Amino acid sequence: MYSSLPYALAQVLIELPYVFVQALIYGVIVYAMMKFEWTAAKFLWYIFFVYVTLLNFTFSGIMTVALTPNYHLASIGATGIFALWNLFTGFIVPLKRIPVWWKWYYWSCPLAYTLYGMMASQYGDQNDVLDYGVTVKELLRDYYGYRDDFLGVVAGVIVGFALLFALVFAIAVKLFNFQRR
Repeated sequence: MYSSLPYALAQVLIELPYVFVQALIYGVIVYAMMKFEWTAAKFLWYIFFVYVTLLNFTFSGIMTVALTPNYHLASIGATGIFALWNLFTGFIVPLKRIPVWWKWYYWSCPLAYTLYGMMASQYGDQNDVLDYGVTVKELLRDYYGYRDDFLGVVAGVIVGFALLFALVFAIAVKLFNFQRR
C-alpha cells in the first residue's frame, strides 16, 4: 500500500499554480476596478495577499474535508469557521473595540491578516487629509491599528497559516480513515 503523504503533498502542490492563475486573473481585474495606485510594489503586495488568502481558503477547505467523515459535516464546519473569520477580521469591529477576552481570536484569524495587509499595503503611505482633519495613514494607525512598516510580519503570518492548514491536511489524511467496508 502506498503512503498517504505523497497524495497529500500532491494535492497541496497542484493547488499552487492553479490558485496563482486564479489570483492573477482576479487580482488584475479587481485592482483596476478599485483604481488603486499603479505602482509595482502595491500591485505585487495586492497579488500576494489575494494569492495567499485564496490558498488559505483552499487549504482550510481540504483540511476540513480531511478531518470529517463526509462532505456534509465538512461543509457545516467550514461555514462556521468562515463566519467566525469574517466576524473577527477587524473590519466590522476594529481590534481596538474587540473585548479583551476575544482579542486572541482576532490574532488567530487568517482574514484579519489579509485585511491588515491589504489596507496597509494600499493605503498605509497615504498622507491625504480627510474631511475631519486626519490623514489616511493616521486613520489606519489610530482607528484600526494598521502600520505599513509591519507588512513583512503580516505576510509571514499569513503564509504560516497556509502552511499550517496544508500540514494539518496531510496529517489528517495520514491518520484518519473514514472508509467503511
